[in-house]
Amino acid sequence: MSNVNLIIAGRPTAVSCAAGEESHIEMLGRMIDERARRIGGAQSESRTLLFAALMLADELHDAHREAPATAASPPTSTPVSQSIEESAIERLVERVNQMAERVEKVRQALEQGPVSA
Repeated sequence: MSNVNLIIAGRPTAVSCAAGEESHIEMLGRMIDERARRIGGAQSESRTLLFAALMLADELHDAHREAPATAASPPTSTPVSQSIEESAIERLVERVNQMAERVEKVRQALEQGPVSA
């Protein structure tokens, strides 16, 4: 288990993660912080994080909705190409679900405050 130090909405936070996941968690933290900064400090911290999470969820939703449209499919769809497209969509949905779970873990860690060693 590793700890990663994040700064989100101006607040330093230590988050625990699996070894090897540090850079990924740091990247997710930067994404959340970027959206929180766009929102500004007029809101409470919890509302800022809520809106940041909603912005990320909206982006994920758009990516999910656009994924099948961006996949180049042949003019006549065969059972094999349909199977490949369905498999790609399933993988994308699984990845989105994994990202949502990670965002939820980060949110929970932020609510708990810094982790003491």
